[in-house]
Amino acid sequence: MSDPLMKGCCHVVAIPYPGRGHINPMLNLCRQILKKRPEIVVSFIVTEEWLGFLPPPPHRSLSFHTIPNVIPSEIGRAKDFAGFITAVRTKMEAPVERLLDRLPPPKPKVIVYDTYLSWAVAVGNRRNIPVASFFTMSATVFSIFHHFDLIVQNGHFLSGSPDEGAKDEVIEYIPGISSIRIGDLPTPFHGKGKEVLPIALEAIKLAASNSQFLLFTSIHQLESQVLDFLKQSLPTKLYSIGLSIPQFYDDDDDDEARPGYMQWLDAQPLGSVLYISQGSFLSVSSAQLDEIVAGVRDSGVRFMWVGRGEDLAAIGNSNGIVVPWCDQLRVLCHSSVGGFWSHCGWNSTKEGAFAGLPMLTFPIFWDQVTNSKMIVEDWGVGVRVMGDRNYGLVSRKEIARIVVEVMRSETREANERKRRAEEIRDICRVASEDDGSSSLDLLGFIEDICE
Repeated sequence: MSDPLMKGCCHVVAIPYPGRGHINPMLNLCRQILKKRPEIVVSFIVTEEWLGFLPPPPHRSLSFHTIPNVIPSEIGRAKDFAGFITAVRTKMEAPVERLLDRLPPPKPKVIVYDTYLSWAVAVGNRRNIPVASFFTMSATVFSIFHHFDLIVQNGHFLSGSPDEGAKDEVIEYIPGISSIRIGDLPTPFHGKGKEVLPIALEAIKLAASNSQFLLFTSIHQLESQVLDFLKQSLPTKLYSIGLSIPQFYDDDDDDEARPGYMQWLDAQPLGSVLYISQGSFLSVSSAQLDEIVAGVRDSGVRFMWVGRGEDLAAIGNSNGIVVPWCDQLRVLCHSSVGGFWSHCGWNSTKEGAFAGLPMLTFPIFWDQVTNSKMIVEDWGVGVRVMGDRNYGLVSRKEIARIVVEVMRSETREANERKRRAEEIRDICRVASEDDGSSSLDLLGFIEDICE
């Protein structure tokens, strides 16, 4: 069989940021591109370490290519967040550029790069290859970073840790965003991550002004105001390509070997299970974890908990199961799952929306607090576990109360959350169909790069 690169008329190079929350969406984007145009060829660039984490390429026209491990290991990278970002920013460019010289022909039509790999813009410019910035957070967060100057001019960029009153102040001048509390801005604006804020601002600026294409993993109907504003105001071509979800999941999928956790879910009553995940990167404090464990147990609600390492022993399985990993979207779409406790990373936020689930939000860092605000206030499908004003330790009593409120309550508010969650689900799925807004936007991008 001949090498598909030799016969391909359109070669796409994909360079994800080296973290699971970035690599998975980029892989899903590549799958969607190849699903629509199988003759396209995709070269997917990762570190040697990351190649060991990935399954074989899911399509014969998708090939993995590696650079040396010039950055700290994925394992434990959260311990030095700023150091990891600095290494990615300064050490990956040269080996990626050398790798581009070794890729088989034809010459790439586009470099699709994660927005936070800002050096990829210069690489594309030097080689006369268009670049597409792939933003793995919400369009709302992009607009907040893009309008940082407005936040500074209005005196809302806080140099120290703000008091609770300052966090509650509402701002209404960011284009495309009706209103938002200072406390709901991404954490680099008022807390953790401020040391790498300049790097993020530079990346957003380059994406907005120097890339030829800007790809958002969002549904237009869910962020229409901000997406419309960005589309009208930015010089680059903007596409809202949806959730980057590779396929729909149904409970009756005919799997020859269903995982044990799926068999457990099959045996649970309809809508009775709370799925709990705090993400793959950051952790809560041990004291807070103890309160969460006790609160979930005291609620009496069935649960499926994805825990990491030391978390597993603490959680136990008195009224549920604990797993180190699962196919999250498949679990969320299972009929026995009735709620989603989430750290509110954008990938999890999108999957919760796609599954149509009420959500319990427990954000930790960066864009997660802004996503939590969108889930609770803009979409009306969630409850903040941390509360509107409480940024300290959340007690087990409060956690148990909120879990019961979301999972078992039949109040008007609870029923409205369920109705809104189903409405959001339908919006996501219609947009993802072949003639939906996200699918058509992705086709438009493909036509632009392969014309």
